[in-house]
Amino acid sequence: MTPKLDEKYGVLEPAGERWRLRFTRHVKHAPENVWRALTEPEHLQAWFPQKIVGEWAVGAPLKFVSEYGDFEGQVLTYEPPSVLEFLWGTDTIRLEVARDGDGSRLTLLDTFAELGKAARDAAGWHACLDALEQELDGSKQAVNHGERWQGVHATYVAQFGPKAATIGPPEGAEAR
Repeated sequence: MTPKLDEKYGVLEPAGERWRLRFTRHVKHAPENVWRALTEPEHLQAWFPQKIVGEWAVGAPLKFVSEYGDFEGQVLTYEPPSVLEFLWGTDTIRLEVARDGDGSRLTLLDTFAELGKAARDAAGWHACLDALEQELDGSKQAVNHGERWQGVHATYVAQFGPKAATIGPPEGAEAR
């Protein structure tokens, strides 16, 4: 029997011919504040794995820049303050924000083709969402993405199985 994971862990689900990671986080911040953290550059740099260059407008091109290489994307849906969807290379990332009591429910969906990268990407998004929550809380202590990734990756490998863990992180990324 598989143990029940803390709600902060993502799940892997089939999405037609592709796969989808689904994370749902309950945060103690108003949807407007969560939206700003998802879309404004000064907040994005605290949690998103790359610098995003471009405009949040449907159809607009995006460029994702990092020390591991750059790639292109495009805005697919932009409905402030509730839905943001974009191509991130070959992945489709969808962020949904909804009021939830006195806070918000944030859902991140990452749809992709290669099952082998599911555990790697799940651990990455987990670390990113932890950093997003810290940014929303106003914490000045930065999340060490590499340490957090290492701390949750084995759990995702165990949950998703070996076929979902055949593609590892970019060389040197564990040390970030």
